[in-house]
Amino acid sequence: MVGNEPQVVTDTATLVKVCAGLRKADFFAVDTEFLRESTYWSKLCLIQVAGGDVEAIIDPLAKDLDLRPFLGVMAEPTITKVFHAARQDLEIFYRLMGQVPLPLFDSQIAAMATGLGDSIGYDTLVQKMLNQSVDKGSRFTDWSRRPLTDKQLTYAIGDVTHLRDLYPLLVGRLEEHNRLSWVDEEMAGLTNPGIYQFNPEDAWRRMKIRKYTPQWLAVMRLVSRWREREAQTRDKPRGRIIKDDAIYEIAQQAPRNAEALGRMRAIPRGFERSSIAQGLLAVINEALDDPAQHAPEIKRPPAMPPGLGPVTEMLKVLLRIKAEDLGVAPRLIANAADIEQLAAFDDADIPALKGWRFEAFGDEALRLKRGELSLTLKGKRAVIEIR
Repeated sequence: MVGNEPQVVTDTATLVKVCAGLRKADFFAVDTEFLRESTYWSKLCLIQVAGGDVEAIIDPLAKDLDLRPFLGVMAEPTITKVFHAARQDLEIFYRLMGQVPLPLFDSQIAAMATGLGDSIGYDTLVQKMLNQSVDKGSRFTDWSRRPLTDKQLTYAIGDVTHLRDLYPLLVGRLEEHNRLSWVDEEMAGLTNPGIYQFNPEDAWRRMKIRKYTPQWLAVMRLVSRWREREAQTRDKPRGRIIKDDAIYEIAQQAPRNAEALGRMRAIPRGFERSSIAQGLLAVINEALDDPAQHAPEIKRPPAMPPGLGPVTEMLKVLLRIKAEDLGVAPRLIANAADIEQLAAFDDADIPALKGWRFEAFGDEALRLKRGELSLTLKGKRAVIEIR
């Protein structure tokens, strides 16, 4: 309970009582501790919660604990679940629940919208808004070992008690600046179930497209699929199977046998003689035998027109002006690649031409390109003028 030592929940009966308390709250803060350095799937070690009268640490590794009562609360549509940098936590809960725990609120995204930084760390946010320090000494400890130390438990519960206190302050700031809609748009990426579904057939989409020939694309696609399946089956990180650089080199060199595979720089010495290499060679040859069938359909990006330098520089100045007016980092609105695309194409498929970014910057950027706006100096300050 608030003001006392946090509960450490190791049995289902106690968890049911904790969940009853959480159901009385309009929101509660959630965090997890997990291990993933040597596995494909995250190993959930702790769940911390704070909301209403509840401050608790749930031990999912306890043999007498069934998580289903808590997962039911996470699925409750009337209670907001508050996270910080929620992506990895949500991946864990999606695998446990089969759904994203909605509604949710990410304090890192909210901090971005209030001008506190586009990827602000939890400890920095706590310091800025609550004027309190977070002890980071236990951050990288082995959370799977039992018993947990008092220092570990203090660190773990602090991740949610501060977050619980931050939530109403952040909401107040968002309302004050009329930016709740910004958060809603940014949260759309987190709430999309597709980003937590690791279908091997889609593994190639995470890779960079370096060539557009059917053979290169076919090999890249099938080897990416093979690696994803191996990583999931063996519960090993993708890079422990083969690294991304090896996939690119395989797609380029197209080795059909162990000898050719062994000559490649990105393949570990001796890998070509392993049993796993036989499966890899099989899929490489499958792709090479019929590239047209296995290559994904990808449109080559349009060529950039010449002479974009002056337009790009003007758009960068406009971006800095608008970012300063809004009190946010320029790269939050548009990065360098976005500016280049915007300089070249009025209909570029970039975030700066969508949603709140369009209202904040994209609309005026297009008007600047059309000559409807101009940039000028007033004293030492660059300003926007309507023509």
